[in-house]
Amino acid sequence: HDILDNGITYYRSRLSYQQMLRSYDEDSRHWDYLISPNPFSSQAFTSAFNLDRGKLLEVGYPRVDFLVNADSNKCMELKRRYGLPLDKKVVLYAPTWRDDSFGIRGYRFELAVNFYKWKNQLGDDTVILFKPHYLISNVYQIPNDLSNFVYLMAASADINDAYLMSDVLITDYSSVFFDYANLNRPIYFYMYDFEQYEQELRGFYLKVPDELPNDVIRTEKELLRRLKEGVFDYERLRTFNQVFNSWNDGDVSSKVAKGIFYEN
Repeated sequence: HDILDNGITYYRSRLSYQQMLRSYDEDSRHWDYLISPNPFSSQAFTSAFNLDRGKLLEVGYPRVDFLVNADSNKCMELKRRYGLPLDKKVVLYAPTWRDDSFGIRGYRFELAVNFYKWKNQLGDDTVILFKPHYLISNVYQIPNDLSNFVYLMAASADINDAYLMSDVLITDYSSVFFDYANLNRPIYFYMYDFEQYEQELRGFYLKVPDELPNDVIRTEKELLRRLKEGVFDYERLRTFNQVFNSWNDGDVSSKVAKGIFYEN
């Protein structure tokens, strides 16, 4: 209900704005609870889904327990399982879809990066873990001569695994950075189509970039420069986590269970 009607189709392909609203309203009518990760989201959820605030469980996200409680042994175990090198820096690229780009099978994503350029710029001590959003229907083929640099993770694979295996996150408008921030690792925002997304598609809840844990990067050249320099403002990330991740203490699953079953 917070998205303005600008005439495009939304999320569930080929639905008009009013059809999209009715679809979500029908879904939310069946919810007994909606879990909120922070006070900001509680406000957004109640307005976006036209929801009674009494249905909110304001405890954090259970899925983040996996990240908060994991150790280095778990990270190495996952790298072995997915066949990633154990001695190289792993950069996770996890972009999302665009509402105006879909086909018969679902949402499509046009890759706006040159992984050959990334390989040349980032060097032999770095690899890329490319994780498309699970709603993306088109399948990417990694060229043979990039197979030891770009590792394609299935869209259906658990994104939490990708978080733990990586040292750095690159994303765009995806919400993945909220969970990833709990790991206290660098996050970069590559938003090459910023104006179109802001003005023609969804827009933003947050004040961008002020409320993000990093600035917006609009060109691939600038992105690679910042990655090579490796400069990151951890204090800015700490401030972000204080606002958006303070409830994620590693015990959220237990709190949700108690909230649902009225345990003391």
